[in-house]
Amino acid sequence: MAKRTLSDLQKQYNSTATVQKQGVMPPMPGRGPGGPGGHGGRGMPVSKPKGDTKKVVARLLKYIGTYKYLLFAALSFVALSAISSTLATYILSPILDIVSGETMADATLEAKLLQISLYIVALLVIYLVNIVAQYVQAKLMLHISQNSMRRLRHDLFVKIQKLPIKFFDNESHGEIMSRFTNDVDNIATMFDSTLTSLVSGVVTLISTFCFMCYTNFLLTVITIVFIPIFILGGQAITKRSRKYHSAQQAALGAVNGYVEESVSGQKVVKVFNHEDTCVDEFAMLNDDLREKQIKAQFFGGIMGPVMGNTGQISYALTAGVGGILCILKKLTLGNLAIFVTYSRHFSRPINEISMQMNTVFSALAGAERVFDVLDRPEEEPDVENANAMPEMKGYVKLNDVTFGYVPGKTILKNISLYAKPGQKIAFVGSTGAGKTTITNLLNRFYDIDSGEITIDDVNIRDIKRDVLRKNIAMVLQDTHLFTGTIMENIRYGRPDATDDEVIAAAKTASAHSFIMRLENGYDTVITGDGANLSQGQRQLLNIARAAISHAPILVLDEATSSVDTRTERHIEHGMDRLMKNRTTFVIAHRLSTVRNANAIMVLENGEIIERGTHDELLAMKGRYYELYTGKKELD
Repeated sequence: MAKRTLSDLQKQYNSTATVQKQGVMPPMPGRGPGGPGGHGGRGMPVSKPKGDTKKVVARLLKYIGTYKYLLFAALSFVALSAISSTLATYILSPILDIVSGETMADATLEAKLLQISLYIVALLVIYLVNIVAQYVQAKLMLHISQNSMRRLRHDLFVKIQKLPIKFFDNESHGEIMSRFTNDVDNIATMFDSTLTSLVSGVVTLISTFCFMCYTNFLLTVITIVFIPIFILGGQAITKRSRKYHSAQQAALGAVNGYVEESVSGQKVVKVFNHEDTCVDEFAMLNDDLREKQIKAQFFGGIMGPVMGNTGQISYALTAGVGGILCILKKLTLGNLAIFVTYSRHFSRPINEISMQMNTVFSALAGAERVFDVLDRPEEEPDVENANAMPEMKGYVKLNDVTFGYVPGKTILKNISLYAKPGQKIAFVGSTGAGKTTITNLLNRFYDIDSGEITIDDVNIRDIKRDVLRKNIAMVLQDTHLFTGTIMENIRYGRPDATDDEVIAAAKTASAHSFIMRLENGYDTVITGDGANLSQGQRQLLNIARAAISHAPILVLDEATSSVDTRTERHIEHGMDRLMKNRTTFVIAHRLSTVRNANAIMVLENGEIIERGTHDELLAMKGRYYELYTGKKELD
């Protein structure tokens, strides 16, 4: 395999467009990348930020808008805290003036001490108010932000359940998880602390400006002169910082996707000695993330020092001019002391706001990625007055069906067939011929381009999608078990099944004996997708899950490929009972497993080239005969 470059990895993990332009078939459920049994490229996109900040902010505000009254109260306490802090600084002026003799020069010592004591009591009250205000606003903002993020995560998860299968075929699991964790956490951080910091900074700026004007207008003008410098410098840094933060989020998604894939496929990595290749490829993605993080963090972090040094220049100039005014008796010592403090107060909110831009950009970039998923098209809704099919029998018919995963690349060409209840229809043929595609069209994982698929003479487009899938049980080649007990995993096929029915289904699938050998039997907890079970045992549980379903249509996609020959014979006996009165579609590479099928369809290049029973196809001495006798190996 040719060594992949960083550009290759970025395209494969950060863009669906590459896969679609090449016409590569996306991975199908139960198959590897590239379609049914194919070897196409891995389409794992990371959406590019749209860059429409106003719309993103507006959508974020809708999530906290539900708590608008609490938000108003929280921001009121933020404002109260900022104003009280500014007011406390101003009270220092009369205290300093009394101490320096600028005021109450002729008053007695007792009068001076009494007046200073009153000012100190006022300071204590103001600081107490400040502490209470900060505590209340912190509690309220945490409540608002965490509840808002709970709603956002809920909406994202609900959306995931409504997205079509092709979304998951083209998205890295790590990339999807990155949106649930990193991106949502960044948004939560912005609401938790950044929003209050921004409001506090604005209120502090306004209140400080008012007190500065009241204290000395000339020094206020000197301080204001530096505001354009703050704004222009901030804009220049902000423009570049936002770009790098968006790139950082995309690079982080690529790293997460690669790590998730490498960890889940670790056995394959080891058996083909690809450890070094994985390390090298991860190093490229990791280095790319590092470079983008350095740029993002640098431009996000440099704003604070730049603004801070500019503020120091403003502070020094204000102190110098204020000292001259004191000498000229145009300003009291107390006023000068609080004014230079205000000068710092005036620049500090700007610095704090600048420092928070790092978090804001990360949050906005993450929000764009989350909203990108929320904006993805869902599965087409059921047609009006869709058929609920209360008693589906399982008469399936495909009439001139044509389908392709991407425009311009047809996978199935004019497929026509029918299956009656109780019949077993088998599909055989080369890898990528379209066998699995047919079964997935039955479930409407994808909608056909032309033709018609009916069940009991009703077009599947006119059947409620949940009803359709409830009546089709599938056993895929790739197993998937959920965290929980074996009993719960089998019952997943029919939640209202009793324990006795679960055990009966396990016996049908020849799984009962190995389950009873486990320490806790049916109460054994499965974790890590059944990592503590063999591949064959996991498949038996999947078969039991299908067995417990009352679905009249059964799809077996290489269902026995992971079990040994002895177990396969047991399963075949169970399957005979399972398939009774059910319409069964079987995909098999082992042709010995489909000899008793009512009809066998031989597919090549998306077309049915032969059809008939086992004996009829052998008598034809065509493609099936070549495959069965071994004169031509199955691809």
